[in-house]
Amino acid sequence: METESEPYVRLASLRQLHQVMADMNTARSLADTLQTVADGVVHALGYELACVNLVRPDGDLVVAAFAGNAAAEALITGRVGSRESWERRLGMGEHWGDLVFIPHTEGWVLDDDDVPQWYTDGPAPRFEDEWHPSDRLFAPMYTPAPSGGGSSGELIGVLSVDRPRNGRRPGAWGREALQMYAFQAAIAISNARLRANMQRALVRLEREQQALRASEESFRQAFEYAPSGMAIAEMGGDQHGRILRTNDALCRLLGRPASAMRRYSFSDLVHPEDISTLLRTSAEGGRAELRLGRRDGTYVWVHLRNSVVADAADGPRFLLTHVEDIEDRKRRELQLAHRASHDALTGLPNSAELRSRLSSRLCRRAGHAGALEPVDSAYDHPAFDANGHGFDFPSSGVAVYDGYDHHVHTVAPEGERDDGAKGLAVLFCDLDGFKSINDRFGHNAGDAVLIEVARRLSGGVRDGDTVARLGGDEFVVLADGLGRADAQDLAVRLRNEIIQPIRVDGRAMRVGASFGIGWASCGMTADEVLKSADERMYVEKRSRPKQHRRAG
Repeated sequence: METESEPYVRLASLRQLHQVMADMNTARSLADTLQTVADGVVHALGYELACVNLVRPDGDLVVAAFAGNAAAEALITGRVGSRESWERRLGMGEHWGDLVFIPHTEGWVLDDDDVPQWYTDGPAPRFEDEWHPSDRLFAPMYTPAPSGGGSSGELIGVLSVDRPRNGRRPGAWGREALQMYAFQAAIAISNARLRANMQRALVRLEREQQALRASEESFRQAFEYAPSGMAIAEMGGDQHGRILRTNDALCRLLGRPASAMRRYSFSDLVHPEDISTLLRTSAEGGRAELRLGRRDGTYVWVHLRNSVVADAADGPRFLLTHVEDIEDRKRRELQLAHRASHDALTGLPNSAELRSRLSSRLCRRAGHAGALEPVDSAYDHPAFDANGHGFDFPSSGVAVYDGYDHHVHTVAPEGERDDGAKGLAVLFCDLDGFKSINDRFGHNAGDAVLIEVARRLSGGVRDGDTVARLGGDEFVVLADGLGRADAQDLAVRLRNEIIQPIRVDGRAMRVGASFGIGWASCGMTADEVLKSADERMYVEKRSRPKQHRRAG
């Protein structure tokens, strides 16, 4: 082709050019396409050397393919030239359409830039259009303009060519052919890149699908064979919390088949007292300890923990609920809590629990205007029983003040006359003659007497009243909502219960009882209230004839 000029171009040359363009578009990979582009310049366009400089993602250009000289190929393939240097080159010299020709008279200024290049030897030009060894010819490759526009698209690379075989600078036909070839090469490279990206995407998608299938299988096995209960429930909407799937461990824990479990939501299974706890837990990361109902009507303590799973990237979201059986641990915790707050011998609340219950009803009045402060920071929380439930004393008093949520002042009836006012009565009970039983019959007999006295006191009060063992043979009763006469009647009834004979090992024993009645009032501490009742008890004990205080 190098000897041809317009308008006389051999058909064989056109066929050769067409063939190399076809080869560019049928190469199997991006690397093959780039090498085919470089080889096509040498085989079809009449140049001895050709280099494909490809734009990298960072904008610089790398020598991606070379044809025509093995030594030069080994020297510069893989080397990188900065985008700045390339833009400088493409802005110099003579512009033949999209081609850039930099004659040897100007190219010397580029000798020190970082663009990879080779040097060819040869004699100086003998006539005007003869090719000089230092001449440079570049064919920029642009992606096709969007929507078929006339302007060029994005630069994807530059073809560098050297040493035309006819020894002359290309004429109009040679320039047109090189420019057209660069345009087709850009299309081929873009398509090869697209195919490569698609292949990578397909490989990545297949790997992701394989990983997803493996993950789903792992999840299924982990779900089905987990040693603790697992459930998947709907999240959001009208069916929030409805159980969709359960594993065998949860079905065994609740004694319900999987088909029956799908008819319920967790709100249907939870203990009525734990509904509010469940509602606070029905979210991602929510966790709580609550009771779930078994098929036989009993309840089991569980630790419930939620996490959110999605069916797909933007698909439905579900609650994955992990249910762990904590019945044994909860029972031990409740036993320990009960032991800490109750007397080991009688099972009654102990001294600390008594003060806690009493303090929970009292506040310290600070001056006026109803400003409230807790009496004792150790007892500023409501008391709890062995089942974890708070004690609810019947309310008394008259006023609720801002700054102390739900607090109603505890007030004592005024004066010694019964004017109908109600208050929190504190009955301090001390057994009479108990020491002699210990001395005569031993501590086992004394313990049996204390247990029976505790039973009689507990049986003689209302539900919601508190009977506590303060220590030794001293007991305290807290009874709210009583007037003075009511409290005195209660003390008489309890004393009459206690003085009845107590049989221990076939022997009848008797103890007496002295009661002192104190009244709790906000502004007092628990110790002050107990001290007041204790002092009244001693007054009452001294006022009774000695023979009435004997026992045996």
